[in-house]
Amino acid sequence: MSKPIVIFGSAEMASLAKFYFEQDSDRNVVAFTVDNEFANKDSFEGLPLLPFSETVKKYPAEKYEMHVALSYNRLNRLRQDKYEQAKQAGYTLTSYVCSKSVTWPDLRIGDNCFILENQTIQPGVAIGNNVMIWSGNHLGHGSCVKDHTYIASHVVISGHSIVGQRCFLGVNATIKDFTKIGDDCFVSMDASVTKDMLDGSVALGSPAEVFNADDRRAKALKKMYFKV
Repeated sequence: MSKPIVIFGSAEMASLAKFYFEQDSDRNVVAFTVDNEFANKDSFEGLPLLPFSETVKKYPAEKYEMHVALSYNRLNRLRQDKYEQAKQAGYTLTSYVCSKSVTWPDLRIGDNCFILENQTIQPGVAIGNNVMIWSGNHLGHGSCVKDHTYIASHVVISGHSIVGQRCFLGVNATIKDFTKIGDDCFVSMDASVTKDMLDGSVALGSPAEVFNADDRRAKALKKMYFKV
């Protein structure tokens, strides 16, 4: 029998996670948790909201699992930090994959993923840990999405492409087949990426103009969107 789940978070993403787990899985959400300094109320979505230091005592990792439900703040580093915090506390981190998506038996997926409806995930796809994929995307055959990345809606990742860690792919972005996206990259809305991107770079436009990590425009765009 599956263990009950505690959700890390107390904002919109946590509310959505509770909804999807309850409506489209056999998992039971029993509580929410946040870092001690943000525990300024006793409940959220009708369930207990506890400081993390109390959660590990009342809902121990031996009897409960956890799902970190945070967005892409600090270019996904906040979600990565809390993912690692929960792992260090001994929790198994639960993934959710919407049943209203197309997948194949060879799909490899890590822990703490949150993958919503209407995905087309073709054979040979690998998805890392703590990956968030919004609705209606295409992940082409043999492609790979690495840890802590966020993919918005209606993104096309063509076959045998690699998307690195902590990336953000905006709505309607398109990645050409056999393309490698480095770590910490930002692919903006509607961008069409037709060549490899180095770590930390930013892609704009169609075909996308790519700015390397040390370019002032790349730095300004990341600061504006992610406060990094």
